Amino acid sequence: MQIKERRPEWLRIKLQVNESFMKVRNIISEYKLHTVCEEARCPNMSECWSRGTATFMILGDICTRSCGFCAVKTGKPIGLDTDEPQRVAQAVKLMGIKHAVITSVNRDDLKDGGAGIFAETIKKIRELVPECRVEVLIPDFKGDEKALDIVIEAKPDILNHNVETVPRLYKIVRPQAKYERSLKVLDYCKKHGLVTKTGLILGIGEKTEEVVDVMKDLRSIDVDILTLGQYLQPTKIHLPIDRFVPPEEFEMLKKIGLEMGFRYVESGPLVRSSYHAESHIVW
Repeated sequence: MQIKERRPEWLRIKLQVNESFMKVRNIISEYKLHTVCEEARCPNMSECWSRGTATFMILGDICTRSCGFCAVKTGKPIGLDTDEPQRVAQAVKLMGIKHAVITSVNRDDLKDGGAGIFAETIKKIRELVPECRVEVLIPDFKGDEKALDIVIEAKPDILNHNVETVPRLYKIVRPQAKYERSLKVLDYCKKHGLVTKTGLILGIGEKTEEVVDVMKDLRSIDVDILTLGQYLQPTKIHLPIDRFVPPEEFEMLKKIGLEMGFRYVESGPLVRSSYHAESHIVW
């Protein structure tokens, strides 16, 4: 079912453009970097940039996968920018970021899925801005434990991998991914001592009880942090919005999640994986 109603009031976004916004935009441009804020058309971009922060997207801007909800371009990436980690670190320093979030496109064309660039980015940030925490939002690397080990050995402060949706919808929402594989990625990283985090988008056809079942699966592997947010259709060719989930339901799911034992739950219509990520500290 495709919803045809206008966005409800709780999804109306007030654009903010100030000196911090312009500073972030200029740094991103000068250092030739990509952000998931722009590429995924995040509704919180103006708010976050106006607070002087952004979520860096490494390994280019072309993804080898074609998830039904995501605005990032799909295609065949060309080459690998090995200088990117240093430029990200320089941008983090210039922006004065205290909690850097690094994500990426999927690079199934690379032997290690891009894990080496993730590790190098963590290393460069730590060298240049040692007081900065580093959170990584990684792809599944096709479940390759050797690739995961490369990231784990770099010791990010938080390891995020999003399950995105309920198992029943994987074939249309994440056709090249597997629910069980994503759980194994999170479990593997948790067992290697990392703080783990994951997120789901709601309003894409799932049922509330299915979301709760996923939350139970996540707690069974001791995931620490959970984010829940509303799906917003980026273009007409992407999956339609099934429903606008009311704030009260997000609050209910947050309460359930905390009762289950998640150490932190960020749940609300405009929540995204990196939204207020600096607050998701659980130690």
